[in-house]
Amino acid sequence: MIRHILTISTGTLASRTLGFMRDALIAALLGAGSVADAFLVAFQFINVTRRSFAEGALNAALIPHYLRVRETEGTVAAAAFAGRVLGSVSLILIGIAVVLTLLMPLVIAVLAPGFVGRETLQFAINDARLMMPYFAFVGPSIVMMGVLNAEHRFMLTAFSPVLFNITMIVVLVVLLVWRHDPLFSATVIAGAVGVAGCLQMLILIQRRPWRDGIATPIRISFDPQIRGFLRKGIPGMVANAGPQFLIVGGAIIASNSPSAVSWLYFANRLIELPLGMVGVAMGTVLVPEMTRAIRSGDRAALMQAESRGLELATALVMPATIGLIVLSQPIIRVLFEHGAFTAADTVATAQALAILALGLPAHVLVKVLAPAFFAREDTKTPLAATLSGIAVAVICGLFFGHAYGASGVAASISLGAWFCAGVLGWRGATTFGFSIDATSQRRLPRIAICAAVMGAMLFLAESFVAPVTATAGFAAQITILGGLVAAGVSFYGLLLDLFGVVSWGEAISNLRDGGLRE
Repeated sequence: MIRHILTISTGTLASRTLGFMRDALIAALLGAGSVADAFLVAFQFINVTRRSFAEGALNAALIPHYLRVRETEGTVAAAAFAGRVLGSVSLILIGIAVVLTLLMPLVIAVLAPGFVGRETLQFAINDARLMMPYFAFVGPSIVMMGVLNAEHRFMLTAFSPVLFNITMIVVLVVLLVWRHDPLFSATVIAGAVGVAGCLQMLILIQRRPWRDGIATPIRISFDPQIRGFLRKGIPGMVANAGPQFLIVGGAIIASNSPSAVSWLYFANRLIELPLGMVGVAMGTVLVPEMTRAIRSGDRAALMQAESRGLELATALVMPATIGLIVLSQPIIRVLFEHGAFTAADTVATAQALAILALGLPAHVLVKVLAPAFFAREDTKTPLAATLSGIAVAVICGLFFGHAYGASGVAASISLGAWFCAGVLGWRGATTFGFSIDATSQRRLPRIAICAAVMGAMLFLAESFVAPVTATAGFAAQITILGGLVAAGVSFYGLLLDLFGVVSWGEAISNLRDGGLRE
């Protein structure tokens, strides 16, 4: 299981790294003004849709159904079920795309009420309409990846999103070279979103699941089996996109403040790196592992999956949270302070990032807890937890956002995330329990201590070099930041070994042996 998680995490890291390059280019082209706010509201809308299906969300809905059909009716019936899901979901999304395109003025007015009465509203409507063709491509792509995940084929799922970012980066570089005005650039980038989605789908078609007989024949059907899948799948997809919906809720409130939408967007991009590496992997791998353990009644395997998942999530998210808080300003300066993105934008974005990072452990905890419900085909409980977290974030944001701007909205998002995690943990404990083994009970406190010590070291080191980085050039800044990150990671890894959490030699040997057995 750990090797599968690392495969997904590696692919997500590659995609997120390219995503940072993409967003750095967007910041340089558009800055943080009205054109950028309009584009990013539209782009966030498309991103939420994509992540409602991707990043483990479709796994939560599709995999338990697919595996149950395969176990009870055989592989042919499971392939036919997957083919019907592929055809039906594609038709539904095309219909939604047409409706949303027609109703886009209303949609943007709801998503960004602060834009109403300003030219920013029309900018956002135009950008969102240009991005809508992506809807036609995301459904088939994610269904194909979900079926491959159910068959433990994670490589293509992990790396296919990379093509989307590569396509966007090429377009952005061309625009930077030609130096067009921000409004024209935003229009071209919006059109490129649909093109990038099409290319991503074409790559998956080359490795189509139906070639291996696991999603065929493809047809449209709304029989009782498909209706049951949709009835349980839609709440699961909404629940899995909880972090993105929290950001959307924050953007709704922040739209009243100029540039606040852009600051929150760029800050959230840093949160999505560890959330993607850990959260996406948890949702992608834990759901099939837990589903098999529950269906076979193997409590030992279930505890093993829960324990190792929680350990790995904690070990990765704790240092990431501390690092993002301590290094928030140098990270934002190096990544985004170019072209139209100013030093004042850096300060505001860094403040939002540090506060958003406080909610990162809660987001990942939800990703670890939710698969226990999805594996039992319970999607309503995670949905209720997500909606309650969004409600808390919006209510708090109305107060904090008015008083503290983008930082207040960021605080409300973190509070909403913790409320969601608390509800999910309480429901799990009172319904079926969430048990971890003795090894995890010993390791988890040690992981927290190692992360805290690493954070103290990183804080002292950053304080020492801060006077230099404040006036240094870009090359020196990125070198110093890279050195701080490398030192923090190395020191944390050494602490984990010293505290007996992990033996790196043994871990590498196990991964190598696992790869040979494959």
